[in-house]
Amino acid sequence: MSSTTFNKERHIKYFLRCLKTLLPYQYTTGDGGRVLLGFFTIAGLDLLGVLHEQTTPEERQGYINWIYHCQHPRGGFRGFTGTKFGDAQHDRDNAGWDPANIPSTFLALETLLILGDDLSRVKRKECLKWLPKLQRQDGSFGDMLGADERIVGGNDLRFCYCAAGIRYFLRGPYGAGVEDVRDIDVAKLVSFVQSCQSYDGGMGETPFREAHAGLTYCAVGALALLQRTGSLGAQLAVLSPKTENYQSLLRWLVSRQTSDLGAEDEEDDEADTKGDSASTVETQDESTTNLSEQIDKLPECLPIHEESLKWAGFNGRLNKIADTCYCFWVTGTLGTMNQLSLIDAPGVRHYLLDKTQHIVGGFGKSVGEVPDIYHSYLGMISLALINEPGLEPADPTLCTGVSVMQNLKSLLWWKEG
Repeated sequence: MSSTTFNKERHIKYFLRCLKTLLPYQYTTGDGGRVLLGFFTIAGLDLLGVLHEQTTPEERQGYINWIYHCQHPRGGFRGFTGTKFGDAQHDRDNAGWDPANIPSTFLALETLLILGDDLSRVKRKECLKWLPKLQRQDGSFGDMLGADERIVGGNDLRFCYCAAGIRYFLRGPYGAGVEDVRDIDVAKLVSFVQSCQSYDGGMGETPFREAHAGLTYCAVGALALLQRTGSLGAQLAVLSPKTENYQSLLRWLVSRQTSDLGAEDEEDDEADTKGDSASTVETQDESTTNLSEQIDKLPECLPIHEESLKWAGFNGRLNKIADTCYCFWVTGTLGTMNQLSLIDAPGVRHYLLDKTQHIVGGFGKSVGEVPDIYHSYLGMISLALINEPGLEPADPTLCTGVSVMQNLKSLLWWKEG
């Protein structure tokens, strides 16, 4: 008998503790990315449908004001307020010590929309002028601008996705009000993203790298966001169902679902056969015993029981164990491609609720691990995508509840055109 139950009240308490009390000391290393922690916490309560019920208007306005305190005077958002010098103190010499960065900007905009803000205080033009400066010659994006506006940080698909998201939020489908602002080079971005597809169908960090589920989500998400604004002329191989690129990507994604729960479970399976092993494999004289006879006597080390197939999470790379976050990176990608029906939904549901859901609320990274904000949110949105009762509908491409798109469509630059 399965114990599968989504413990909504415990998850609400978990996210409220994260929002309204001090986080454990392990989070101190992530202090510079406090916008990220805020996004997962506020988006988690929104996905649970209790953000407005469990927070007051004054509290939500306080969260909005704090995010705007992270806004950079030249466009974009910082990860937290600890590097803020004040607008009057910014100069060329200290610019590299107080930069806006692409992930924080994308997540700040999403969080503001979740909180119901109209983005009227966002330095929209400044941000859209800042964004093309982060694009490299190969079409990829860096993380931030350093001294002399030099692009620094990685050039992988994470920043490409966030850049496409910022453009989507602030330029809108018509570019209303920012026609005079130079756009990013969409064609180069698309070319870079498609060049990251590996031989096996998945997408790597950069060209010729191993395919990875999180980076595959970023690749498909970036292309989908560009497509939503009509920025893509010809059909893309990765998003065109009749192409081999699309089919190989689909095969790779579906192959990520696995019932392998990790070393702890393997040890349990080996323990189940230990008795048989002792009775059938004895110490023998190798000089008088045929090797093939010894092999025939060995039991199967990892017997597959029908019961174990009920728990089928997702891994992020070939030959890795299942992990809560990859349940979203894969289902989110398939959701963006309108192919969620291909997964074993009961299997991933059992994995998340029976194996990584924690008794105090939240979700751990894998079997038996304590919950954290990141995996808790991604575990929940994975369940939302397969219509788990108690959760709000989700937008797979934006990794949020549908409230973000609802609020976005009410903005002036989305209405005009």
